[in-house]
Amino acid sequence: MEAIHINDFNNHRINETEVIKRILGGEKELYEILVRRNNQKLYRAIRSYLKEEVEIEDIMQNSYLKAFTKLYQFKLESSFSTWLIRIGINESLARLKEKGKLYHLNQQSDNLKSTIILEIPDNKQLNPQDKMIRNEAKQLLENAIENLDLKYKAVYILREVEEMSLKEIAVVLDLTVANVKIRLYRSKEMLKNKLYEVTNDKNIFAFGFSRCDSITESVMKLII
Repeated sequence: MEAIHINDFNNHRINETEVIKRILGGEKELYEILVRRNNQKLYRAIRSYLKEEVEIEDIMQNSYLKAFTKLYQFKLESSFSTWLIRIGINESLARLKEKGKLYHLNQQSDNLKSTIILEIPDNKQLNPQDKMIRNEAKQLLENAIENLDLKYKAVYILREVEEMSLKEIAVVLDLTVANVKIRLYRSKEMLKNKLYEVTNDKNIFAFGFSRCDSITESVMKLII
């Protein structure tokens, strides 16, 4: 059987189904490919529900471990990321219930700056002024998203930032596609028109490279 190099995940040359079959066949080290491919998406999904960074990474790790132990139950005809995010959201809701916060999800933080999580990779093509404008635009958008009610924020992030399909979002949030469309429409209505020009920036709620390495290493140490 052909060897798989972990770095191959960068260009997605390795088929997801093949990776999963080989993990189930005993090549546990290949789970790192799935972790790295999904770190950003899982982080943003969980970030829709929780704000504390330590707690978010704890839920991420728990979600990856639960997905690994139940990988044999995964149906290969669907997307692993959709299945994983559903696990992550369920873990987030369980944590909120445990903390008694399920009825206070729409309360906003008194200090939004304390929850900001943008990690913008340095771009040498931008001069200092352009970088400042870019950062301020992202900050403005993130703050606007942060102030959305949870049910709208989750849909908006999964669709507009992570570009998940309406059907995928319906699955992970246990909604009908029609309800997803309604929530997406309302979320956009709640955001000011001036923010629309920056909604395609994929650095919103970024899970930076060093943090990606950290969570990946933590998960793999518990698996191998």
